[in-house]
Amino acid sequence: METQAKARFVRISHRKARAVASLLGNRSAAEAQTILAHTPKAGARFISKLLDSAVANARQKEPNLDLDMLYVKKICVDKGPLWHMRRWRPRAMGRATRIVKGVSHITLVLEVRA
Repeated sequence: METQAKARFVRISHRKARAVASLLGNRSAAEAQTILAHTPKAGARFISKLLDSAVANARQKEPNLDLDMLYVKKICVDKGPLWHMRRWRPRAMGRATRIVKGVSHITLVLEVRA
């Protein structure tokens, strides 16, 4: 049984989120949650919430599921659209550029280990 959770338009750069996501590949859900709790990176908070959501989705799908059997099958962090803030940064020769902030789409897939 496979369950997934998606977080779209998360206000973090995809490069920062991928650094945290790479820690979780092919680990059990409980172990992944422990790793995220002790990771001081900014993306750990977003991915931890997403992992909780995926576990809740698995429980919703099958209520008598043994949660120790769940593991992270796949975690994917994609680049979202560039959003600019309505603020400007001064540049050379009197010009100005927009302040651009990164946005990510994160997908987490859990599966029951057989």
